[in-house]
Amino acid sequence: MRLIALETATEQCSAALYLDGEILCLRERAARRHGELILGQIEQLLREADVPRGSLDGVAVGRGPGAFTGVRLGLGVAQGIAFALDCPVVPISSLQVLAQQALTAERRPAAVLAALDARMGEIYWSLCPVQGERVLLGVEQVSAPEDLEVVWPEGERFALGSAFAAFPEVAAAQGLSAGAVAADALPDAREVALLGVDAWERGEAVAPEDAQPVYVRDDVARPAGAS
Repeated sequence: MRLIALETATEQCSAALYLDGEILCLRERAARRHGELILGQIEQLLREADVPRGSLDGVAVGRGPGAFTGVRLGLGVAQGIAFALDCPVVPISSLQVLAQQALTAERRPAAVLAALDARMGEIYWSLCPVQGERVLLGVEQVSAPEDLEVVWPEGERFALGSAFAAFPEVAAAQGLSAGAVAADALPDAREVALLGVDAWERGEAVAPEDAQPVYVRDDVARPAGAS
């Protein structure tokens, strides 16, 4: 399988190329420059791997929640590529993408709390249970930090995401030690590729026009006058 993966929902812009089990990835933290970077990252990956665009099977993309502009950009680029190549899109939750980073050779928590700074004094978050080598997506929510209500399963806990840098009191409220929090982690296209392949194999790829963003905070994401 050959899959291009994109993640632009936060200040990190990244693209990955999945080639039959191998993943190549480019990333850069550059807020408000995603539009300048993402197409160049894709072209560089394809060029370095000597992979023609027409040989791609599909496009996986982080579909939010995250920054409104970044989410829309990622979906738009993914749809444009998919329309041009007549291939499907695999939308993946950016919170699940973030949570997947918690799984390493040394660490297998029972659940992962993925949380992103949503601005306006709120956070996007999801408690993702771990099943084998993957995290499963929990309910995607937005709330004030002090209103976070997490019901942890028995076992090791781990948390990651920009919300813990913006609101360090959240980790303490959840009983998380400093070693159980990665506050500098952001969603990355590498995990979009991993989870995208899984979703593809489950038959979750969709037509380009059916790939939709998820913002969670709907009242802010909707343009004025939209229903």
